Amino acid sequence: MTIHNHLRYILLSTTLLFGLNVGAQKAPEAYKLYDNTGREMTYQALINALSTPDVVFIGEMHNCVITHWLELKILESLHDIHGKNLEVGMEMFEADTQLIIDEYLNGAISSDRFEEEARIWPNYSTDYAPIVSYIKDNRLPLIATNVPRRYANAVKNHGLAYLDSLSPEAKRYLPPLPIRYVPNANAVSGFAMMGAMGKNKGADPERIAQAQAIKDATMGWLITKNLHGKFLHFNGSYHSDAKEGIVPYLLQYRPGTTFKTVRAVRQENISHLEDAYKGLADYYICVPEDMSMSY
Repeated sequence: MTIHNHLRYILLSTTLLFGLNVGAQKAPEAYKLYDNTGREMTYQALINALSTPDVVFIGEMHNCVITHWLELKILESLHDIHGKNLEVGMEMFEADTQLIIDEYLNGAISSDRFEEEARIWPNYSTDYAPIVSYIKDNRLPLIATNVPRRYANAVKNHGLAYLDSLSPEAKRYLPPLPIRYVPNANAVSGFAMMGAMGKNKGADPERIAQAQAIKDATMGWLITKNLHGKFLHFNGSYHSDAKEGIVPYLLQYRPGTTFKTVRAVRQENISHLEDAYKGLADYYICVPEDMSMSY
């Protein structure tokens, strides 16, 4: 073999070897979907399952860009199925901003005024604006389901019984009083941690849990008040984990309501659903731990 042919042989062999190595690389995946047994499912299977209940809860990670994108896709898909019978509720808006939301959706005020006055979350533009824009463009109802935070703060400082002392005007934004306190076992440790750090340092974990309960009760109440067809609700995962949080209040205020829960999770390896998450939801959006987050 000549030197020239020998060099060509080495080059060809190297190219083939490199090609085999590249071909062996697994394509990265942004998410996978699982049912409550940990069995992988398709997006269409998920939509089929979510199309039947009265209420669908999407338990999100508030800073997960893939979850928010999928929320928009789920909204679009359920809208295709239910049309104008679909209503949307969001934890991210407080009940006393409903008029501002309605005015924005109806074109009475600008987006600048809406964002200035509706006490939007800091990540609204990156994570929730596309959802709200779709709702506006398609003239769907958007319900602000969360309790005004000043009342949750009052409960954190004084307990649930303090709500009785509020004015009739304030009570318009609350469920019927007294609120039946339903402990959320899946969030107790989180509340204890909140009481040990930041602005909640030194706060009573029990009252923090009660403040969470007034949020859950208000969301459950406002869902039932506005449930006329099918209802899609976006909330933090701890508000619907293990069918606790909002769910007991939903069933208290409207017995017999059917519902399904979806939970977003982060895992180092998304090729399977980790056992620790099983039992927390009916369906799962599984996202890699190294996925970009909005904050």
